[in-house]
Amino acid sequence: MFGLENATGIDGALLVVGVVLVEAIILYVGYGALERLLGPKLMDLLGGE
Repeated sequence: MFGLENATGIDGALLVVGVVLVEAIILYVGYGALERLLGPKLMDLLGGE
């Protein structure tokens, strides 16, 4: 998808690490936002305290 299969050497390694780090940050923030928005409603629906 990003053309990372052609990345070679130290520059390629740094590119792959950077892309994975950015993806992890986006997922962390996204799931955190979903948990804040939907967490309380879901707990009320399931009968949590």
